[in-house]
Amino acid sequence: MPHSKQANDERRAPRVKLAGTVLALVRLESGRQIRARLHQLSFTGGLLHLDAPLDEGIKAEVMFHLGGSTIRSKVAVLFPMWATQGCLQPFEFADLGEDDRLKLKADLEKLLFSPDAGTDEEEQASEAAAGSGE
Repeated sequence: MPHSKQANDERRAPRVKLAGTVLALVRLESGRQIRARLHQLSFTGGLLHLDAPLDEGIKAEVMFHLGGSTIRSKVAVLFPMWATQGCLQPFEFADLGEDDRLKLKADLEKLLFSPDAGTDEEEQASEAAAGSGE
């Protein structure tokens, strides 16, 4: 099955590690708002650093400002991962408009290809190997 894993990795959107430098607001269906920090981001979704995890599958909206873009999108909340302090909550954008997606992609590419970028291909490869138990 290594072939299917490799094919999946090739389609994966490039990710930028933000390490909490970008603040985000998560608005739940109930109206409750939670402050978070973006740990990692791609144009398909990301990881939020939260004090307490959210339930997988709940409906939420995420808002944040990155570069020249303010992004506001409904998201699909995925299963959380515990961190040293709090948790990392993955999410996927559910209704990010094409204009916002293009702006976000451009802002992320600027970060990805800057001299002090938060990620590179070698780091992603080592993370993938560590995550798969290789």
